[in-house]
Amino acid sequence: MQLQALIFDVDGTLADTERDGHRVAFNAAFAEAGLDWQWSVELYGQLLAITGGKERIRHFIERERPTLPPGADLTDLIANLHQAKTRHYTALLAQGGIPLRTGVKRLLQEAKTAGIRLAIATTTTPENVTALLQHTLPESLQWFEVIAAGDIVPAKKPAPDIYHYTLEHMGLRPQDCLALEDSQNGLQSAQQAGIPTVVTVNDYTQAQDFSGAALVLDHLGEPGDPFQVLQGTAGSHRYFTLELAQHIHAQQVTV
Repeated sequence: MQLQALIFDVDGTLADTERDGHRVAFNAAFAEAGLDWQWSVELYGQLLAITGGKERIRHFIERERPTLPPGADLTDLIANLHQAKTRHYTALLAQGGIPLRTGVKRLLQEAKTAGIRLAIATTTTPENVTALLQHTLPESLQWFEVIAAGDIVPAKKPAPDIYHYTLEHMGLRPQDCLALEDSQNGLQSAQQAGIPTVVTVNDYTQAQDFSGAALVLDHLGEPGDPFQVLQGTAGSHRYFTLELAQHIHAQQVTV
């Protein structure tokens, strides 16, 4: 059975966007709204257990009970903060401070050249996806057949809804694809959809449980910057290529 598509998560997978991107933008949105909330690196790492920006704000409010503006409607407040956060995040991207992760550009180009279909399945907003790609690899906006993002499904990761949506709109079966994720929530989402998954960890996710992943790496690697295999086997490969993706896929769908 041939590999037909690669499906990418965005935050933490395509780029290290969380600590120095989204977290900074959240804090800027809070300050702009006159709130004295401040999400530290450590606190934000804890909040990442909750997928979705609006859901993360609501969880923070429910857990920390911070001071709210008098008479504020909670739903409107959260929506407005999230909208402002997206604006600040886009501005950060425009400054060029958030590059693609090691090996991502190379793998995308290799897949595109080989005719492998590409898609995105993420809990972040479509605006965030577009902004990231526009400022890192503009031509790739036309490469992704489906960009499944944000609130288009009722339940976010670790629920499999976003992957079901992606598969349906591509007309593919789970066994036709390979997913690339960076977190336990993302892995569980892809697994529940039946899609073999490769994980590239980051500082926030490196200690998470990736049981069942096809391969776990520190990053995708480059010829002069080899990856470190944290779980699974990559044979003689020192950086993640389409050949390795096809090999892993073939092993997974025949198990």
